[in-house]
Amino acid sequence: MIDTARPTSPPATTAPERRRFRAVPAPAESLDAAARRRHRSGRRRNAMADLLGILAWTSAAVAVSLWLATPGSHTVSGSGGWLTDAGIVAGLIGTDLVLMMLVLAARVPLIDRTFGQDNAIAVHRSLGKPVLYLLIAHGLLLTLGYGASDKTSPIAETISLFSTPDMPLAYLSLGLFVAVVVSSLVAVRRRLPYEAWHIIHLLSYAAVLVALPHMLSVGSVLAQGTWQRIYWIALYVLALGLIAVFRFAMPLVVTFRHRIRVVGVETIAPGVVSIHLAGRDLDRLGARGGQYGVWRFWTANTWWHAHPVSFSAVPDRDRARITVRDLGAGSARLGRITPGAVVSLEGPYGLFTSRARTAPFLALVASGIGITPVRALLEDTDLRPGEATVLLRGTDADQQYLWDETVELAKETGSRLYAMVGHRARSRESWMTEEDLRRGVTLRSVFPRLLESDLYVCGPRAWSDLVVREARLAGVPEHQIHHERFES
Repeated sequence: MIDTARPTSPPATTAPERRRFRAVPAPAESLDAAARRRHRSGRRRNAMADLLGILAWTSAAVAVSLWLATPGSHTVSGSGGWLTDAGIVAGLIGTDLVLMMLVLAARVPLIDRTFGQDNAIAVHRSLGKPVLYLLIAHGLLLTLGYGASDKTSPIAETISLFSTPDMPLAYLSLGLFVAVVVSSLVAVRRRLPYEAWHIIHLLSYAAVLVALPHMLSVGSVLAQGTWQRIYWIALYVLALGLIAVFRFAMPLVVTFRHRIRVVGVETIAPGVVSIHLAGRDLDRLGARGGQYGVWRFWTANTWWHAHPVSFSAVPDRDRARITVRDLGAGSARLGRITPGAVVSLEGPYGLFTSRARTAPFLALVASGIGITPVRALLEDTDLRPGEATVLLRGTDADQQYLWDETVELAKETGSRLYAMVGHRARSRESWMTEEDLRRGVTLRSVFPRLLESDLYVCGPRAWSDLVVREARLAGVPEHQIHHERFES
């Protein structure tokens, strides 16, 4: 059914030393104890997810409630009053969601441990359009409302607003938000160099800052001495403070504490290299198998590009390793880095680890460079013989990255391992080869205990989405499906 032969070994190493596998410790707890531990961990994570969700919704409700409760802050009088109040509510909710987006992108450890950084960024992106619509509605409704009350045209009212102190900054903020959201559209982002997109995206911080003066000075919504003013200043301090700490300060602390440097670059396949790193007390990073970091290599050709890349082996005290495929100009440059280059790190991030497990069995599916977190996860997980099953997918021998190491780890842990080699089926609805599709291979036939397993999937997005879809159709509960997506 599936080719189970040992895969072809990758090209010989060019690094001075091939990594040794660490021994997998024998499990000390019983099956029942492990099940109880996973259950408690899952319940705590779900409870925290519910709490954070409630806090997010509550923040917007409090913003509107404080405005409604402030005496004299709003007076509905005719159509102008209704339009003005609707514009204020749209602005309050929109600004609250903007700050929420910043928090989701701040790489806060609590959010990462609860949702996973990839899921947090997915929610961050999904809020982009609604926020833009709310902010546009805010400006448009206020212009129409003020115009109706003053009996002036929208154009005349816009000109009048431009002459109000701090209002030009508000229009600049809206323009910056439009640029950020448009640049994040899939069709637009694909055409932009990563560096250009990243610079445009950083404008969201500027947009938040330049919007603040008009909130504090225009109108009575955030009048001096009101609870509203205190509340909004606190929200701004919280959101921007989290960005400052976890996006800027912590990476600097990690970089100077661990002093990571490149010690070797190993070619393991055409267009694929393993970068061997050395540093101080790297085991104190707390990296788990399956996690990734955002790496910046301080050389003349790479310093301006940060790379979200998985650990392809669990770090020990002074060594770590990542494996990178040439997927563009930025990643291609990494293969030409010379030993001695200084490296800075943000992370580690991600819930693609054994901590997310809730089921008694483990199903690992990897394709292409997606092998890196799967291989590290297998190395880092205490397993009983037969507890884990691994499926590796590759088009040909050139795509069997790190398969020899994964085979060895499977033997050490008593895990079953299958290889699926060949071109993908012509049907765009299938994730397997033409031959396996013809033979009736399914996810359930590869993983007979699929419904009792945590399923970890990593590979090209379109391919892995098909694997996840089949798992859902087979009845695998959502909390047992783990699908990591790397975002910067």
